[in-house]
Amino acid sequence: MSGPTTPRNVGILIFDGVEVLDFAGPFEVFSRTRLVPGTASRRDDASAPFRAFTVARTTAPITTTGGLVIVPHHGFADHPPIEILVVPGGFGTRPLLDDAPTLDWIRGVARAAGLVTSVCTGSLLLARAGLLVGRRCTTHHAVLDVLASLDPSLRVEHDRRVVSDGIISSAGVAAGIDMAFHVIEVLHGAAVADETARYIEYPRHPDSLAAAPR
Repeated sequence: MSGPTTPRNVGILIFDGVEVLDFAGPFEVFSRTRLVPGTASRRDDASAPFRAFTVARTTAPITTTGGLVIVPHHGFADHPPIEILVVPGGFGTRPLLDDAPTLDWIRGVARAAGLVTSVCTGSLLLARAGLLVGRRCTTHHAVLDVLASLDPSLRVEHDRRVVSDGIISSAGVAAGIDMAFHVIEVLHGAAVADETARYIEYPRHPDSLAAAPR
């Protein structure tokens, strides 16, 4: 029998005006994934392949879209190393497009992370940080043109929930759940992703993925 799993750290950026499901959906998926199937395995972290936590500029409470108040696990100055970065969206991304500390933090974490992802308008922040140059990507359907306007080299996909091209971006809000399942499938296989989806009773949409270029 194998020993305990060493989990990958999943750091999820949050900020005032973040869309709740943009960060809570991936958090739920990553935090409930287990390599050992079944309900009993969710009672501890022995077979958990991910350790998910939230990060904001400071650990002061932030207010989401809709008014939910969240206390971040960590601030920019004190978070553990991040191996998978999740940048969610929401109306709060707009002021951050010109916020140097946040963009610098995203760039720095992205350089060290093994995988960078976005949900909804989080891709606007990745584009502004210069991380999507020449890549295929997507965002919420209402701001596809805005994303394209940030960098003429972007190849913006209009009809996919998840786009994987070095960086993994997803469409609006609930599509972040599909993004998280895509990451799980890439790292741990379809069986683990499917079992996790069954556990949280979520219908997966694997046919909505855009194949990475060869």
